[in-house]
Order: sequence, then C-alpha cells, then structure tokens
Amino acid sequence: MSPEARLQELGLSLPTPPAAAGAYVPAVRSGNLLYLAGTLPMKDGKVASLGKVGREIDLTQAAEAAQLCTLNALANAKAALGSLDKVTRVVMVNGFVNGIDGFSDSPKVLNGASEFLLKVFGDAGKHARAAVSVNGLPLGASVEVQIILEVK
Repeated sequence: MSPEARLQELGLSLPTPPAAAGAYVPAVRSGNLLYLAGTLPMKDGKVASLGKVGREIDLTQAAEAAQLCTLNALANAKAALGSLDKVTRVVMVNGFVNGIDGFSDSPKVLNGASEFLLKVFGDAGKHARAAVSVNGLPLGASVEVQIILEVK
C-alpha cells in the first residue's frame, strides 16, 4: 500500500506544504537523500501547539504536535518529489521539544513522530533519531521536527 493510501486509511490528508519562514528552502535533494527543513505543528497557517511542554502542553498533546509536524514535513516531501511513493526509507528524524527547565521526556514526545512514520511507511519508516529539549522554538511552537529521507 502506498504511503498516501496509508494516510487516507488513517483519516489524514497532506496539508498545503508550509512555506519557508526565512532564508531557506523547505527541501533539498542531494543524490538519493531528501533533507527536509524543520517543520512546526502548523494547521491552517497557524501554529497549532504553542508553549512549553511540561507547563502549557502535556506529553500527549506534545506527541500529537510532533505527529502534526511530521505530516507537514511529508507535505513538503511530496511537493519536492511529486509523490511519497518515491520515498524508499526514512533515514533520520531530529526532534526539538520546547520543554520546561530540566525536561527529560523528549523521547516520549518524539515517539509521536516516529510511530506515525512507521504507520505511513511500514518497515521503511524505521529510522535513527535525536530528541532534544530546548529553551525555545520559532513562533513559540512546542515541537519542531526535521527529517532526512532516502528517495528514488
């Protein structure tokens, strides 16, 4: 089953790819790798999850925000590739969590992205990952996700 069919099965569709918010592009292809810029939990042109995880945002909400970031990243991938069928493997996920001081549950938050990628790509969704808690993110977002894909 294609990744886009799996998204449909999950009751999801790819949003309009989020535009770059600065002096960068949303995706860069180098050889068989597609590097996706960090994406925020955007919905209808606005950040859907604002604040610090561990204060305004709980772990469940943060994991959902990580999934939304990933959905936006996949929209950028489709815009760059024409189809998610060209993805052969998810290589790396870097996640940044806007956590309170001492926040140590970033891996639990990033499971929202990782588990989602497994649902969409199956075994090809298995990836390496970094999950880092930071003191702030662009626009006050709770989570940001960056992905590297292997493509054909």
